[in-house]
Order: sequence, then structure tokens, then C-alpha cells
Amino acid sequence: MEKKVLMAVDDSIYSNQSLRYATHILSGSKDVTFTLFHAQPMISQYLLDEARTDPKANASLKKVIKKNTAEAHMLLKKQKERMITMGVPNKRIEVVAQPRMIGRSKDILEYARKGIYDAIVVGRRGLSRIQKTFMGSTSADLLENADVIPVWMVDGDVTSQRILVAVDGSESSYRALDHVKFMLSENPEIKYSLFHVSPDAEDIDAISLGKDDPDIQDMVAKGSERLIRKFFSDAEQQLKNADIAAGRIEIKTTKRKARVGKMILEEAKKGNYGTVVVGRRGADRAHFFGSVSRYVTQRITDRALWLVS
Repeated sequence: MEKKVLMAVDDSIYSNQSLRYATHILSGSKDVTFTLFHAQPMISQYLLDEARTDPKANASLKKVIKKNTAEAHMLLKKQKERMITMGVPNKRIEVVAQPRMIGRSKDILEYARKGIYDAIVVGRRGLSRIQKTFMGSTSADLLENADVIPVWMVDGDVTSQRILVAVDGSESSYRALDHVKFMLSENPEIKYSLFHVSPDAEDIDAISLGKDDPDIQDMVAKGSERLIRKFFSDAEQQLKNADIAAGRIEIKTTKRKARVGKMILEEAKKGNYGTVVVGRRGADRAHFFGSVSRYVTQRITDRALWLVS
């Protein structure tokens, strides 16, 4: 089945890293198409307004548009040639440049929605402590607002083909597994780990009272165990149906000893995973921001993060 990947690109090293990552991780996929998308700089509203009545301003506007278009096409040509040298056939690469309309991240999302893309790939610039707190970048905006299309955020030069899929048995976990299976089943080098942190009552937003009650703790533990047992059974069968050998799949569970997001990141580092996959919502249906996903998004480094709605 055809896969469509939208690559948000510019002329930065972070963009180059995301290109290398996507090319590497999707190697073996014969039916994937990459669209290199570049949003040109936004044109001053003052210049647009003046150009309607002032011939001089209109001439300046045309000059700016011509310059932006030429620079965008040069950039896209260079990035396309870079992907070709990495082994991607020319016919599988499209290029798109358009003036920035409503903001870089929103333009990317709008184009991805209209084109019905399977994933959006973006590189992340190094973040300061303040940026990690407020997530004030294009990649962060995409992660926060992409409520339908999965976003792959690449932080650093990622080469490991080990995939850590954080799961809790929720519908979001099933969608994350389905996305991973769909995008990567043709790459025989991928190793998968399904990682589950058993929750306690503190992790269930719906419980506001009695979190220290042993009966409630026992109820949460048993409910979680039932949910994840079924998920693992379903997951193994789905991966088998996708011709992913059992020897490439590992199931790992552990008890909660710290924040779940922190434990996911610690496991990713310990196991040298190149990619961490998380769902936007958990089993308790808590909203993404303020949840495990937000913690992982803000703190992950030197890896790729896939956020699946």
C-alpha cells in the first residue's frame, strides 16, 4: 500500500538530519513517496496593502516574490539531490514550495491534511531550558496541533533502527502500533520493543479520592494487567500478520518507580533506541498536554519521537 510522507525542510542541519533519518528508517519501502515541503518567508502585510495602489510598492512586491521563489526552488533542488544520493529514486520525491500563509506549522498541517499524508517529518533545533518548557518551535507546534496525522520529530543524527513503542493498552496504543506496522514492515532491520509501565492510582486522572486506598490500588493494577495482556496478544498477532518475525519483537513490562514519561526516556537511553513512539492519549483518556506524551516530547534528545493521535 502506498505511503505518503511530508518532509518539512529548510536549509538547516536539523532538516538534513530529518532527511537522513526518514530515508534510513524507510529503506526497503518500495511504495513510499516523499514530498519535500518548504514554506517561503511571510511577506509583510504592509507591502501587500501598499502594492494594491502604489506601483513602486507593487514592483517591490514582485521582486520579493521572485527572490523567495528562486531561493525556495534552489533549496528544494539541493535537498532532493541529497535524498537521491541516499538511494531514494527520483520518481519517489516531489517538491513543493509555497508562500507562508498563516504560519509555518499551520501551513504544513494544512497541506498534509489536504494531501492525506501518512506522516509529517520535521527536524528539531537544539532547545534551551526555556524552550523545552514552553515548546516554542515549529516542531513543537506541529506536535501540539497535529490531531490526525502522526508527526515524526527528529532530534539529532539518529541511526539506531531499534524502535521503542510505549503502550498502555489504550486505543491510542493500538493506533500507534498500527502506524509503526504500516510504515516499517518492509524494513527487515527494524527491532521492536513494546514497553509498558504498570500504573498505580496516581496515574489515573479519573480517580480524585482514595488514591492511597489498597483496594483502589489493587483495582487499578488488575484492570491495567487485563488491558495490557489483551493488547500484547493482539499486537503479537498483528505483527505476525505483517510478516514481522517474532525474533524481532520484544515485550517489556515494569512497575512504575518514577514518572512514566521519565521511565520511557530512561529505557530509550538504556536500550539505545533510535525511535520512541507514543500515543497522544492514554488509557485514562487524559489530554495529550499535561500527560506522559508531553513529558516525553519536551525532554527527548538525540532520538526521533513519533507522536500518534
